[in-house]
Amino acid sequence: MRAVFLDRDGVICHNRDDHVKGWDEFVFLPRAKKALAKLAQLDLPVIVITNQAIINRGMVPAATVEEIHRRMVQEVRAAGGRIDRVYYCPHRPDEGCGCRKPRPGLLLQAAAELGIDLKGSYLVGDAWTDIQAGLAVGAQPLMVLTGRGLRLLPQALRGGLGQFQVAWDLYQAVEMIRRAEGRRLQAQPRVRLPVRPWSWRGLQPRGAGAWSVSALLGRR
Repeated sequence: MRAVFLDRDGVICHNRDDHVKGWDEFVFLPRAKKALAKLAQLDLPVIVITNQAIINRGMVPAATVEEIHRRMVQEVRAAGGRIDRVYYCPHRPDEGCGCRKPRPGLLLQAAAELGIDLKGSYLVGDAWTDIQAGLAVGAQPLMVLTGRGLRLLPQALRGGLGQFQVAWDLYQAVEMIRRAEGRRLQAQPRVRLPVRPWSWRGLQPRGAGAWSVSALLGRR
């Protein structure tokens, strides 16, 4: 089972220089809810992975971050979308944890807990650190130009030119993912059944030597 991983700030909601410290500061980006509603139509889990160092910096307690996520999920669901799981890293950069992006710890945790095949999964972010985390596990990264994306795109291009796609926002990224999934389905091998003369009534073969339904299913 593959999945779609999304960064939060700058992808789903506005990125604030002073951080999103409460639900009153959480503002959905334009078209984000609509994008998530379209994404929900795919048979892929939607998982948010986000760095939230404000917890270990002592700016807000973990309970506040979890309340923000709970209300975010509720609003997305009310708009016809879904977020199936949220994983966050509470650590400061100087703590050297394995879960803070660009390290892939959150992706690995989701894979272990949910049975996700990271290779072939998608990751949408607005920073080179997001792209690095996706590349580290073989996911297909997409960088949006919302949030910090436009400012950080040159850094990402220097570090990973040709290794990720660029989308204007989450809505366009979702459209790209939907097209990729359509191509994936078209590329799957199709079983060719032998062409035989059939009558519609009861699906009975007309002539001797024609295949029966059970024969077509491998039960001759």
